[in-house]
Amino acid sequence: MSSPWLSSPPPENASAWRERLEEAQATGGRAPVRSIVRDSWRRARDRAVDPDRLPGTIDLDEDALREYRAAHPLASAVPIIHRLLIRHTFDAGLIIAIGDQSGRLLWIDGDRGLRRRAESMAFVEGANWSEEVAGTSAPGTALALDHGIQIRGAEHYSRIVHPWSCTAVPVHDPASGRIVGVIDITGGDEAVAPATLPLLEATVAAVEAELHVRRLDALAEREERPRTPARAAAPRLAEPRLHVLGRETGFLEAQGVELELSARHAEILALLAWHRAGLGAEALAAAVYGRDDAVVTLRAEMVRLRRTLARAGLDALAPLSRPYRLPVPLALDAQRVLAFLDRGAHRVALGHYAGPVLPGSDAPGVDAVRAEVSARLRDAMLADAHVDTLLDYARSDEAALDLPVWSAALRALPIDSPRRTAVVTRIEAIERELGR
Repeated sequence: MSSPWLSSPPPENASAWRERLEEAQATGGRAPVRSIVRDSWRRARDRAVDPDRLPGTIDLDEDALREYRAAHPLASAVPIIHRLLIRHTFDAGLIIAIGDQSGRLLWIDGDRGLRRRAESMAFVEGANWSEEVAGTSAPGTALALDHGIQIRGAEHYSRIVHPWSCTAVPVHDPASGRIVGVIDITGGDEAVAPATLPLLEATVAAVEAELHVRRLDALAEREERPRTPARAAAPRLAEPRLHVLGRETGFLEAQGVELELSARHAEILALLAWHRAGLGAEALAAAVYGRDDAVVTLRAEMVRLRRTLARAGLDALAPLSRPYRLPVPLALDAQRVLAFLDRGAHRVALGHYAGPVLPGSDAPGVDAVRAEVSARLRDAMLADAHVDTLLDYARSDEAALDLPVWSAALRALPIDSPRRTAVVTRIEAIERELGR
């Protein structure tokens, strides 16, 4: 029995099917669609939604939208959503939309030509696509039913949207269980392909995991604030974060401060975060400069690093010496990826993996960390990642020419999968490029 949440292909006589839908919509008769869609149409009629009116109304102007997005819980998860979905949408000619709990679209990305076309139906940032305003659509109906759903073509209540199809899944706050938003993929028939709903559900799982981690970090920070400010000792930092994946420089987040670090300072802090027990001066000099006689150079750089942290109000994060070590734990984004892999959360790990550790660095210690993280990610993908996750990894820059990865993806695909052709073509291209 097919799932009521998945859109079935239209019957062979698609034009007659659409005519019957439109007639049922105009007369209020029984439509030849899933009961979930019929019920949604009934709600739209009860709310006097006009099927011939432009569906999306602009609830937020540009300034209000910018301010609202910055404070929204999903703002921190936008990079993860893009990493998991953006390549898929560009390859397939689709749009990603991220909405709030009320159905207002906050972020839209994907195929640029399609985005321009979507503007004609007011599918734009700041527009309200809830059922109350737009009638039946994947984002609005997913929120109304609190469940992932696909809406194909003429199943939309608004006739203007009939050329489009979409799949959407609501996002929940892990602590309270309440809905905080919705993620939608919109476009042509690809938007309601059978694999699209599981892809979105996996993305939502990654987003909810990120929201959970953010909440734990916030709780830890509140717990570690001093309770007697008058004579309290210097407060301990809640675990700060250092981002070095896919970046030439480091990005430090601590105590509400965001600090862009130089490449050298990022190398030093990343190595000390990786080696939590600390490193002697000679060992750290060798890891950063490639020679253990560069201790004097390292000490001068350490002075500059401490000065940089002090200017940002982060003195409590300044490295200690003998051995060089961090006074508080520093959460490295690379270590978070490995933690997700250890828990078997391969798609979540891949979503957090923005690229190799400091790819422009030639520091021997950084190179070793980079190689370890990349190797463990690759091994995990090959060992037991779902085929969709494995294919996403294969399409990354890091695995674009990795023949064993593409071959593993081919073996994992069902024999009748339409994706096998593209994978075989890619394998043949790699073999030609490698001269095999």
